[in-house]
Amino acid sequence: MIDGIDTTTARGSLAVRLRDVIQHRWAAEVQAIGVRGSVAHGDDSDASDVNLFVVTFRPKTGPKPTRRKVDGVPVELQVMYAGEAMGLARVLNPRWPLLADGFITNYPLYDPKGWFADEREAHLTLLAEARPVEFSHLARHNWAIANGAHARAIRLAQWYDTDAALILMAEARLHAAMVTGLLTRTYFRNEADAVKRTGVAAADMQEIGAILQYQAEELAARGRPVDGTLGALFD
Repeated sequence: MIDGIDTTTARGSLAVRLRDVIQHRWAAEVQAIGVRGSVAHGDDSDASDVNLFVVTFRPKTGPKPTRRKVDGVPVELQVMYAGEAMGLARVLNPRWPLLADGFITNYPLYDPKGWFADEREAHLTLLAEARPVEFSHLARHNWAIANGAHARAIRLAQWYDTDAALILMAEARLHAAMVTGLLTRTYFRNEADAVKRTGVAAADMQEIGAILQYQAEELAARGRPVDGTLGALFD
């Protein structure tokens, strides 16, 4: 966690300005405001955006979620009811490798009752109590997506539909990376970080196929085979 954000940068200054506007317009509806992503990590650059997360007291209140540029800086404004947001922090799902950083690393811009600290503690408690089989089950879900995308990419390449094949290969790489993240309990900053850190960013079709085969064997060894009988589908 960082001690503070650099308000002399365009991103830091904009984050504070956004907080002030939201507090002024929705004072009675907003419980907490924080930043996530590179600004919260303290390593933002001119290519970074501002990921602002707004927590409301009640559902469907506060500002509307949006993505756009403000004064040349890309902004992602996420808005969520406190109960729903805390619930997500207490549950594992297949996208955990891409979501966990937002639960664990954030910088509160307005948080009088320590909501973000509570969210972080709730998620760390979940991770401490989670069983390996839960991560393996979620990994198998991502493996199925990666395998399907890889198979379709091969077929499209055979039909010389290269552009579509490239899109599906990107999907296969990402979900293969998330399999690795789940099996090793590793979370990533974003999708680009996921494929880079797991070494699949430049993997071709043959290499992805070999990675998926290895992952299938690892899942089977962990009691979560990727293929099985009809009855096993519901296990």
